[in-house]
Amino acid sequence: MTGNATKQNPQVLIKTSMGDITLELYPDQAPITVENFLTYVDEKAYDQTIFHRVIDGFMIQGGGFATDGKQKSTHAPIKLESNNGLKNEKYTVAMARTTVPDSATNQFFINVQNNEFLNYGTRDPGYAVFGKVIKGTEVVDKIAKVQTDSSDKPLKNIIIEKVERI
Repeated sequence: MTGNATKQNPQVLIKTSMGDITLELYPDQAPITVENFLTYVDEKAYDQTIFHRVIDGFMIQGGGFATDGKQKSTHAPIKLESNNGLKNEKYTVAMARTTVPDSATNQFFINVQNNEFLNYGTRDPGYAVFGKVIKGTEVVDKIAKVQTDSSDKPLKNIIIEKVERI
């Protein structure tokens, strides 16, 4: 075989109390966001956190709260990279943020349907997609269906036991 080997995108394994989810990350489209996410992964900052916001038909969000419900400390917020050509489609992963565009830190979400209204320029600067679930979509679907309270927090903790590069 001739020619250059294609560069493999980084992959991350999210081990949860409901099963494993494998993400492929897209550093070419979202370099700042991927580097930020992998910094938290390498620091083991996501280990023993929870999916604290689950909305069936929308998304599952995690990375910011420990199993005891306490908010985790973060690094400085990053620049929003939502204008990167990637869309908030089913099973893509994006960074959560406040109403301030450049405010994403450690919280991420996995879309459980196509969420076009979260894309760049649809209603605001949008949310930066930086990867996609390549294995474990059935786990994402299972998590999306759990019972939640009125603030969308699962009644029983869905634990992110460990997140690591593979």
